[in-house]
Amino acid sequence: MDFKDYIEEYKTRLYSVFRTNAEEAVQYKRTIPEGAFKEIMKVVPLSTFIPKEYGGRGALTHEALSMLEASSYESLPLSLMMGINGALFLQPLANYGSEEAKEAIYHRFMNENSMGGLMITEPDFGSDALKMQTAYSQNGDPSVYNIQGTKHWGGLTGWADYWLITARGMDVNGNLGRDISFFVHDSRNGGINVKEYYPNLGLSMLPYGKNEIDINVDASHKLEPKSTGVTMMLDILHRSRLQFPGMGMGFLRRMMDDAIEHCKTRFVGGQSLLNYDQVQRRITELQSYFTMCSAMCSYTSRKVPLAQDTSRMDVQANAIKTVVTDFMQQASQSLLQLTGAKGYRLDHMAGKGVIDSRPFQIFEGSNDILYQQISESVLKMMRKVKDFNLYNFLSEYDLTENASDYFKDILNFELDAKMSQRKLVELGKALGRIITMEFTIDMGELGFNKELVENALLSMQTEVRSIMCTFGTKYNAHVVDDYISDSAWLTSVKADASS
Repeated sequence: MDFKDYIEEYKTRLYSVFRTNAEEAVQYKRTIPEGAFKEIMKVVPLSTFIPKEYGGRGALTHEALSMLEASSYESLPLSLMMGINGALFLQPLANYGSEEAKEAIYHRFMNENSMGGLMITEPDFGSDALKMQTAYSQNGDPSVYNIQGTKHWGGLTGWADYWLITARGMDVNGNLGRDISFFVHDSRNGGINVKEYYPNLGLSMLPYGKNEIDINVDASHKLEPKSTGVTMMLDILHRSRLQFPGMGMGFLRRMMDDAIEHCKTRFVGGQSLLNYDQVQRRITELQSYFTMCSAMCSYTSRKVPLAQDTSRMDVQANAIKTVVTDFMQQASQSLLQLTGAKGYRLDHMAGKGVIDSRPFQIFEGSNDILYQQISESVLKMMRKVKDFNLYNFLSEYDLTENASDYFKDILNFELDAKMSQRKLVELGKALGRIITMEFTIDMGELGFNKELVENALLSMQTEVRSIMCTFGTKYNAHVVDDYISDSAWLTSVKADASS
């Protein structure tokens, strides 16, 4: 089917499921009804992540992002479900899996609506993933790997038909190796025991929990890295982060559309909300988020085909993931502010959007950590060229060469290579947004609506300047260990009363 017709049919089915027939049952309750799931899967949306030789549509990046966009316009949890399956299971399988594994697994995805997930995080090792304790050994049989450990916060817990599971090799003395390996486990083979289902605050459609693992995996279902397992993990995670704009795109468009519709039809003081300047400011920001997320989608679609090794694309991946997820949370907060009390309900898109978009700033790398890593990567490059003038470097860096010109007056200074962590985070925020402006400028040159591009660049200039103002301050508060001492406010009232 032509992709335009394909995506329109998918949108029609989603509209029917989420707004015509069973909105309450599908959108706001835990899990997704079987009938709704089957209706959604009739067009095999995950085929956009599967190569043609295995029956898919070709694993074209722009098609996958368009499918995620269509999903998130109606349901952010649904889009995340599709993103988990695609970016964290099907694409790694395509790039690193054996032919035997790919043929069998892709057949089930194309014909049986199978689901796949990823297990990396452990209860004691979240962001510090390289210290995971889940271990594998072969016990003298080179054709089978035994994997034991505990994983949690794996999306689709207890539901996925397949799991991509990370583990470290264990030697005969019980010592764990430094490298990471990935294994594909078929849930039909058992060995994964769900010890607890988490009452996740948002994304209620997706089950999360804690899993005890004791499985045997055939050697043909171990992913084979092109160099090291850690490099393979970086490729998998960077590729996923680079595709976050697909999930963000539909969500941001929905926030914008709902805000405009509400403000047009809501009258306060005898006039439409849309006539108020502060309301226009908020909607202009929503349009800017929409525009800049569009630029991210354009960049990823043009620069990141399935075969692209993204292991060294840390700056692009981290900038895209952090900035678009910040946009998502800010957009949902704006819609909630505009809709007022009506929006403060779990069965309203505004309230639901605030809760569902918040974890996007946490999973697959906390934004605070990723912003720090952006700064550290840029500082490393500056050391190589032996120039710590921020503007000089950014004006010649391919990800910021045009956007940096908007900030010559505030970026023309020498960076301290040993700045504090909080400064690294603030600088990373600014750099992520300058990189996003570069993507937006590029998209404008390819024919995107010039007025939207100009407004987006104006909006982002304000935000970057605000961040750099905070970055430039020399006054940093510190934690007071003995905060109990002399900190009872009532004492001051009594003292005043006695005088």
